[in-house]
Amino acid sequence: MNIEVIVQTVDDALAATEGGADRLEVVRSMRDGGLTPVRSVLESIKSATSLPLRVMVRENAGFETSAEEMELLRAAAWEFTRLGVDGLVVGFARSGELSLAELASVIEAAPEVPVTFHRAFDSLTDQLSAIDTLSTVRRVDAILTGGGEGSARERCGRLQQFVERAGSRLSIIAGGGVDLETFELLVRNRIVSWIHVGRAARGGKDPEGPVSAASVRRLRDIADGVGPR
Repeated sequence: MNIEVIVQTVDDALAATEGGADRLEVVRSMRDGGLTPVRSVLESIKSATSLPLRVMVRENAGFETSAEEMELLRAAAWEFTRLGVDGLVVGFARSGELSLAELASVIEAAPEVPVTFHRAFDSLTDQLSAIDTLSTVRRVDAILTGGGEGSARERCGRLQQFVERAGSRLSIIAGGGVDLETFELLVRNRIVSWIHVGRAARGGKDPEGPVSAASVRRLRDIADGVGPR
C-alpha cells in the first residue's frame, strides 16, 4: 500500500518524508484543488527529498482551459521534465467528456515522463468508458479519483469497479476527501495500491495547513498493518 502526500512547501516535503510517504504530489493553492507550483519551490523540494515527485500542471480551479493557459501549461511541463521529476499530474474535461486534444498537447511537451490523469475524471459522465480511453493514451499510467459522492463504503465500492475495469492497464489512485475512515476502509479491503492524501496528512483542520510527520506516520502504520484498523 503506497501513500502519496500533497505538498506545497519544503517543510511539507520534509515532514511527509519523515512520516513515511512513498511519493509526493507538488502543487500550489490546495484551496483550488492544486495548481501548477512555482519552479523555484519545486527545485527546493527536489533538493530536500529523494522521494519521487509528481507535479501538478494546471492553471485554474476548473477542468477546462484556454489557448493562453495552454502555452503556460506546455512550458511548465517541459521545465518540470528537465528537472527530472517522476511525472506530471494533468487532466482536462468539458461538459462531462474528456478533452483529449489538450491532454495530448501537454503530454507532447514533456516527453517520456508518466502522467496521472487527475480528478477531472470525477466530472466525466461515463467514467468506465473513460478508463478504456485513457488506457490508450501513451504515458498516462494512473487516474486519480475520489470515487464520487456518498459514504466511504459507497465510494470504495465505485473505486473497486474502477480498479476492475482498469485491470493491469492503469493504476487507480484513491484521492480527494480521503479521511481516516476512508483510508482505513481502503486498506482493510485492499482496494487500491495507491492512496492520495491532503487533509489527512495535516495535523489540524486547515486543508492548507502544514503537513504533519506524525499524521503521515499514523497513515503509514495503518497501511502497513501496525496501526489501529
